[in-house]
Amino acid sequence: MSQSESVDQEVNPQVAEEAGPSVPEGLWVKCPKCGEPLYKEDVVKNNYVCPKCKGYFRIKAKTRIRMVADKGSFQEWCTELHTFNPLDYPGYEEKIAQTQEKTHLEEAIRIGEARIDGEKVVLGVCDARFLMGSMGYVVGEKITCAFERATQEQLPVILFCCSGGARMQEGMVSLMQMAKTSAAIKRHSEAGLLYIPVLTDPTTGGVTASFAMLGDIILAEPGALIGFAGPRVIAQTIGQKLPEGFQRAEFLVEHGIIDGIVHRSVLRSTLAGLVKLHNRNKGYCQFAKITLPEGEPEAEKKRKNKGNKEMTAWERVEIARDSKRPTSLDYIEAIFDEFMELHGDRAFRDDGAIVGGLAVLDGQPVTVIGVQKGRNTKDNITRNFGMPSPEGYRKALRLMKQAEKFNRPVINFIDTPGAFCGVEAEERGQGEAIARNLMEMSDLKIPVLSIVIGEGGSGGALAIGVGNEVWMMENATYSILSPEGFASILWKDSKRAKEAAEVMKITAKDLKNMGIIEQIIPEEIPACEKNLPLIAKDMKKRMRHFLMEMEGKTGEELAALRYERFRRM
Repeated sequence: MSQSESVDQEVNPQVAEEAGPSVPEGLWVKCPKCGEPLYKEDVVKNNYVCPKCKGYFRIKAKTRIRMVADKGSFQEWCTELHTFNPLDYPGYEEKIAQTQEKTHLEEAIRIGEARIDGEKVVLGVCDARFLMGSMGYVVGEKITCAFERATQEQLPVILFCCSGGARMQEGMVSLMQMAKTSAAIKRHSEAGLLYIPVLTDPTTGGVTASFAMLGDIILAEPGALIGFAGPRVIAQTIGQKLPEGFQRAEFLVEHGIIDGIVHRSVLRSTLAGLVKLHNRNKGYCQFAKITLPEGEPEAEKKRKNKGNKEMTAWERVEIARDSKRPTSLDYIEAIFDEFMELHGDRAFRDDGAIVGGLAVLDGQPVTVIGVQKGRNTKDNITRNFGMPSPEGYRKALRLMKQAEKFNRPVINFIDTPGAFCGVEAEERGQGEAIARNLMEMSDLKIPVLSIVIGEGGSGGALAIGVGNEVWMMENATYSILSPEGFASILWKDSKRAKEAAEVMKITAKDLKNMGIIEQIIPEEIPACEKNLPLIAKDMKKRMRHFLMEMEGKTGEELAALRYERFRRM
């Protein structure tokens, strides 16, 4: 076989919902996205991505396995299963036989054991060349058996999804595969095991409504079509033109349905990194004994020694609100060795006011969540000025429950004037979202640490503040509402905000004296870009100490300690 013939068999262009034309023979191929003629060898060398427009070509299962798995490591499972014709649909057996001969596949998915950068996984790859990757009995049975065996052998599962949905020729037998695969995934999940689906073009119908959307971390390739109903069906049904980019991977990230988009050039390393990170969740920490300073913060001692005047509560309010103050992402970048942001509440959208994902603290995997403010007008609009919506709190809870499943500690950074109070927030259940977080966080079976780094405004802050310990930066504030609001409600005069700040006892020192918080993180000068590395170093040391103290406690003990902490208040 010549090189050009080999490439012809490797490449299938990215098209819309139905199977598109095959790649023409010869040395050249037309990009399915921009229409430009391309030298096939360039396409292959570029991971089957158009060098000009970056459009993705579809690739067959064998190629995908070669790109992701360690060489020679893939051992296929479930090769003895055979497709049958439950509806006695005319010509179905012949169609299957013709497709098998043409594609050299037994069915629309290959599944088995493999290694990715040395990490043992169960790997499954759907192939759109086989009846558009539709899910009939054999596909459903292969996936179910794979999850059952992965559960028995305590292995993570990675599935590359590519499908037109249910297989019409198998009727209700095909439909039942949705429930069967989902039930197997539930058992795998309850065993505390990792499942990562990677959605490729297209992933639609019953596959989207079952195994494709049930991952712990859901990734997708750029531009992939992902949805339940196809775009043409939707457009015909509602009689409207669909928005640009509708149902594409980028659209799903924006709307909170998937965690992120991964490019083929880094796909293998991303999957390997995620598997390795989850394989490290064997305990809370393995840190050496750490001694922390006792007594007053060093910054406080230095000020007293210098005879400096104690700052007023209102002055600290102004510092906490300073736009130049480091944000949650600033601390995350400065403290943790690695951070992979995960997106969305899986239901409505990705709230920019809440960031969260997986991080590593001196080799220990943790889940990190923070309320994020903006630096400029455009960023503040994206971040909604650090005021989370219901979907932001639901994203935070999703990540915390995921952390509980994988036995990862949670570290939260709080900096918000309060929860968003717009009409749309009420329509989507702002109160319920906050209440749900308070209830679920109280019973998490993992260590939870919350740190107020700027403003801690009302229930919007408390919604990620139900920790085993709560700390505050020296110039942070934590309050039932803003001083302006307090003065307006109780004194009918918002201009008395400075006076209210003193009465409310909202500074770190006040709250530590009241037993509301455990630690004050000192700021010799107000936190800023210049002293961020020193503050982060101190904060990191304290985090390690916290995790060391939590080590060895059972999940029930951690939840009981958290309950008793708030029970005393």
